[in-house]
Amino acid sequence: MLEEFSARQWRRYKQWGFSDPQIADLCARATEDVTALRRAAGVVTTFKTVDTCAAEFEASTPYHYSTYEDTSEVRASARDRVIILGSGPNRIGQGIEFDYCCVHASLVLRDMGYETIMVNCNPETVSTDYSTSDRLYFEPLTPEDVAEVVAAEQAACVDGARVLGVIVSLGGQTPLKLSHSIDPALVLGRPSPRSTPPKIESSGRRSVRRWVCVNRPATSR
Repeated sequence: MLEEFSARQWRRYKQWGFSDPQIADLCARATEDVTALRRAAGVVTTFKTVDTCAAEFEASTPYHYSTYEDTSEVRASARDRVIILGSGPNRIGQGIEFDYCCVHASLVLRDMGYETIMVNCNPETVSTDYSTSDRLYFEPLTPEDVAEVVAAEQAACVDGARVLGVIVSLGGQTPLKLSHSIDPALVLGRPSPRSTPPKIESSGRRSVRRWVCVNRPATSR
């Protein structure tokens, strides 16, 4: 069934808001199969620039949102870049340490000469201020959305520039749980070289931590 979808059909379903996992669930297919078939049909996420000037002047703020159209407005660049995953939809006053860490990581990386790419969907944070990073993607923190941002940034690399990696360790549990869906070679900010994505995800589960605390061996004083 999915193999018979035309590019027009894929684009229509994506414009209606169906995610790849939702389509996979409805068609009893693996999410990876749905993503591969969609991309093979030439349907990928495009990113538009938010018009912060209300069409009165030309907007140049690098503040992007996703859609499914024909052209993307992400500008090509010859500089290496690092993607930082924010904390996601926290409440006001919650997780301020995550926002602090993401903002300072962006500032330090910019001082080092790298382009900084912030991915976050919480408007009540400093990290979603478009002056904090070179580009801001106001996107949900899901495996599909993050993968599309990574693909867009890789496509925007010219003259040998690269996406050096994705920092997952500064935004709390939400980005940490996404580490398993990112190419391991791109995952930056692991606590140690042995912290593979599956181990990161496992250690982040409260149920696992509770089990460890209850069943840890007794120690002598």
